[in-house]
Amino acid sequence: MVRIGVTGHRSFDDVDDVERRVDRVLDDVCGRHDGADIEVWSSLAEGADRLVVELLLRRDAELVVVLPLPADDYRNDFTAPASQAEFDRLLGAAQDVRLAQPVDETREAAYEAAGFELLDAVDVLVALWDGAPSRGRGGTAEIVAEARRRQREVVVVPVTRDNV
Repeated sequence: MVRIGVTGHRSFDDVDDVERRVDRVLDDVCGRHDGADIEVWSSLAEGADRLVVELLLRRDAELVVVLPLPADDYRNDFTAPASQAEFDRLLGAAQDVRLAQPVDETREAAYEAAGFELLDAVDVLVALWDGAPSRGRGGTAEIVAEARRRQREVVVVPVTRDNV
């Protein structure tokens, strides 16, 4: 079994190019674990999370979701009805859904706790990241740094954010 986690930005330029590059990265990661079952661990945020999840579901991966907040509350972070529907569809495809336990009551702490719980479980972290510092607790840069500190394999797919 290989467990692949995902972190990254919610939006970025040239989604088609990023998808092609992520697909090649996943070919490499999965190829190194030829024949192993695959689990993808994600919080199902828009952008990076959903892109990687979709590509791994096409490879017959099982989905484990780590929510930072109860699903009804977290769903409100996605304002577009289509995004909420996509969240619900992917959540329904999950083999397991877990709720992170933050150390305090803030949303940022909840996002951080979900990211750290994901890191507790995964072998490889795929990060769609622009290389910039995090904009808040639990951001991409923080999760990448923590994964490296924990000596997880980290594969960064460089992206350019489209709403900086």
